[in-house]
Amino acid sequence: MSIVSLAGRRIIVTGGASGMGQALVRAFPGLGAAVVSIDLSAEAGDAIARDAGAVGFEAADVADEVSIQGAVDRAADRLGGLDVLIHAAGVATGGAAATTTLDVWNRVMAVNATGTFLVNRAAFPHLKNHGGAILNFASAAGVRGHPTKAAYAAAKGAVVAWTRTIAAEWGRYGISANAIAPAIWTPMYDRTRADMTAVELADHDTTKARTIPLGGRLGDVERDFVPAMAFLASHGARFISGQVIPIDGGMLMVR
Repeated sequence: MSIVSLAGRRIIVTGGASGMGQALVRAFPGLGAAVVSIDLSAEAGDAIARDAGAVGFEAADVADEVSIQGAVDRAADRLGGLDVLIHAAGVATGGAAATTTLDVWNRVMAVNATGTFLVNRAAFPHLKNHGGAILNFASAAGVRGHPTKAAYAAAKGAVVAWTRTIAAEWGRYGISANAIAPAIWTPMYDRTRADMTAVELADHDTTKARTIPLGGRLGDVERDFVPAMAFLASHGARFISGQVIPIDGGMLMVR
């Protein structure tokens, strides 16, 4: 498979210690990018970054202003500048609307919504003078809602609105901003499936078969996700901005 070159691109990836963020940290150095990974999980994040040949790793809490500001500044310094921010860090806590507690709501909002705000704002000065790309992880849940994941859907809805706002405001600096809505099979999804009863799992798989036109199941991280993200992180995607970009086999389009 031919994948676009990222030669010379200086990239920060948050959430680089697991899931889709980890896949990008592992893949992008091989495409020519200089990558710094940021994650709360210091031991795993550092080991993955080293194994992948990334420039480095920074431990930080995306929901803590001081922590993430320092990590982004240090990452940009290591890279000698910044061309692309991929903000993949987040939590996918479940819970129906009526039973969502304030503690759960505040935690999910702090990581997914406030974290996006803080990470983007920290990256802005490093992108402002020469332009670049911001790719925030949203979700189909943030576009159309998600029963049993009320706080998560609300937080991702905030990510979509924030991303479109900065696309409008920061475009004058040559900064594009897009919201990625992935439906990709990850170890976290394996754990979610493991927690389901046999009946729940059968119903879940039937729904996916009906609502994902391409293949009827979540996509493969290396085949379906990494190539799409490589293009979006490349110079060739410069004129794409303010969009929700599903990498989901057609799931978001289905009504």
